[in-house]
Amino acid sequence: MNAANKQAVSRVMGIKENAMSHVPQIKIPATYMRGGTSKGVFFNLSDLPTLCQVPGEARDNMLLRVIGSPDPYGKQTDGMGGATSSTSKTVILAKSQQADHDVDYLFGQVAIDKAFVDWSGNCGNLTAAVGSFAISSGLINADRIPENGICEVRIWQKNISKTIIAHVPITQGEVQETGDFELDGVTFPAAEVQVDFVAPVDPSEAMFPTGNLVDDLVVPDIGTFKATMITAGIPTIFLNADEIGYTGTELQEAINGDEKALLRFETIRAYGALKMGLIKGISEAASRQHTPKVAFVAPPKAYTSSSGKNITASDIDLQVRALSMGKLHHAMMGTAAVAIGTAAAIPGTLVNIAAGSGERSAVTFGHPSGTLKVGALATSIDGNWTVKKVSMSRSARVLMEGWVRIPADCF
Repeated sequence: MNAANKQAVSRVMGIKENAMSHVPQIKIPATYMRGGTSKGVFFNLSDLPTLCQVPGEARDNMLLRVIGSPDPYGKQTDGMGGATSSTSKTVILAKSQQADHDVDYLFGQVAIDKAFVDWSGNCGNLTAAVGSFAISSGLINADRIPENGICEVRIWQKNISKTIIAHVPITQGEVQETGDFELDGVTFPAAEVQVDFVAPVDPSEAMFPTGNLVDDLVVPDIGTFKATMITAGIPTIFLNADEIGYTGTELQEAINGDEKALLRFETIRAYGALKMGLIKGISEAASRQHTPKVAFVAPPKAYTSSSGKNITASDIDLQVRALSMGKLHHAMMGTAAVAIGTAAAIPGTLVNIAAGSGERSAVTFGHPSGTLKVGALATSIDGNWTVKKVSMSRSARVLMEGWVRIPADCF
């Protein structure tokens, strides 16, 4: 064999050896769904690889690879994520282990540029899709699904140990996804899904962890701000827009392109988390990105939404802007809406004051994409506030179903 042939054989053998050193991809049954103003990849727990059916590093690594994180480019091009906090989400469902519940719902918020999955909170928007997925995936007993009408799916939210009821429309025994319900932040209309967050704060828990409706939040080297810190729906820190230099009518580009502003918000969030008792030291905030949220409020003002829709002051009770995973949200997180509705119903909070003060059972607020109405039943017993239920309407739709593929050695 001459030298040229020997080199050719060596090259072919090298290619074969290199190919054999890489494992093939595996495929996992999955459904890509929109719920409210978010999107995520949904899994049935029993369909996951055995190692990933329990909490731990294997499960986190699998979800990171599915979504395409960590991505230093911030695009999640090699995964199912959409490079925003609203579209970098995962859901795992299973038959419920809780009495009087249908399905257990576990939510994982996947960081975009870090190898991190945050399990510390819920996604209220995707909750609207949980009921639909549970029904279509056979997780709901057939005798609970009407031929036509509304199926009440009793959800146990495992991240926060709370009950949520999704009212899913059914037509001819199947989930109805199309309809004329319009949700600001979502381009096309769909079927309305009412979501009830039942007792989002247990009476034994502190709705206001500091014991105050309004606190002075001291943030070293930045300032001291009035803040309402509440745990309903999701731990949230509410600030007054004018105290931090905003009007409350801002859209995403006004804040997300300002690195100094984002750093300031993150610092405020960290010190708020510390004051709420969610972390023991400021450094822990970096590993708890999903919670708490930070939001700012203002009285109603006219503005133009991100879609070009003109919102008048008379259309809303107040303005709210909220950040999620370090960026201003394009609409409003469902769990933050629970916090807004609850705080608005309690006289004396910054949210209630921005809405005009007084007692109220519902509030309509402006957000970057438009408006949202949320209702809350809050009561005070011996000076301690509790909330029985918070309700809002969302919509949901299956975008794609089949399998998601990932390298077999990534978890």
